[in-house]
Amino acid sequence: MKSEHMFSRRGFCLCCVGAVGFAATGGWLSPREAYAEARGLVSLIKDSAAKSAIATHKLRNGITILEGSGGNVAVLSGKDGLVMVDAGISVSQKQMTKVLSDISPDPVSHLINTHWHFDHADGNAWIGSGGAAIIAHENTRKYLSQVQRVEDWDYNFLPLARRGVPQHVLCKDYTLKLNGETATLRYYGPAHTDGDISVMFGEADILHVGDTYWNGIYPFIDHSTGGSIDGMIAASEANLAASTDKTIIIPGHGNPVSNRAELRDFRDMLVAIRESVAKLKRQGRSLDEVVEAKPTVAFDEKWGQFVIDPAFFTRLVYAGV
Repeated sequence: MKSEHMFSRRGFCLCCVGAVGFAATGGWLSPREAYAEARGLVSLIKDSAAKSAIATHKLRNGITILEGSGGNVAVLSGKDGLVMVDAGISVSQKQMTKVLSDISPDPVSHLINTHWHFDHADGNAWIGSGGAAIIAHENTRKYLSQVQRVEDWDYNFLPLARRGVPQHVLCKDYTLKLNGETATLRYYGPAHTDGDISVMFGEADILHVGDTYWNGIYPFIDHSTGGSIDGMIAASEANLAASTDKTIIIPGHGNPVSNRAELRDFRDMLVAIRESVAKLKRQGRSLDEVVEAKPTVAFDEKWGQFVIDPAFFTRLVYAGV
């Protein structure tokens, strides 16, 4: 693929999962209850996204964050058309279309997927049907082109319609020049999945890191498609190296406008919990025994208050050490 000119405790649609859970169950779903019924969580998130308002956060150099349809979406406006980083969930098309038209009457010319998960790429089909060039890592295209199972959600995702599958793939770094910005796409290697990429808007000094960073909440790690705690830590190190104290960092989930200090806290949390879990595992303790030992307890008040609760995150880490 050649470079050419053509080209709150939120997130994970989290702002709405509680409301849908309330409607479905007559009361708020706790994080533990939500993940205990993981098969239903995907449907709850989609139902929620169909009704959610899209919040906008204007940054600089024509870049805006859209929050409310799955992961945090970035949009760059300008003479080359709208450039999107991630697409949200397809059921949000009506709300997303309205917000995009408020930003600019121009169509979406380019869509970059940071990875394959439905809350970031399910909207590909409607955006692609408008003629947008969809760009992603080769592993992301693979997963979007086939039935893909996520064991931790006990859920099988169907392949996207052909118009939603990325036509342009990369296997390592790639650069685009659009709307006065140099957009550098970098492949992490296996991290949250094995298809994650970051997008750095050079002139604006804004870095979208997808789900390699969840701001203020424990992250999901998808072992089904190559993710691991070590990969997440390595990705955090790469994100820190690519940023400065002036860089605006856009996480995949959580408060959408972040910075290097908050990212460093996230990295430090991952490292500390990984070390604690690995030590217990080396002692020969079983998964249930490690969970019972509560190796995340020092971080739970800050990081463990939403969908991925301490026990679930401990299990994700245990699987990768």
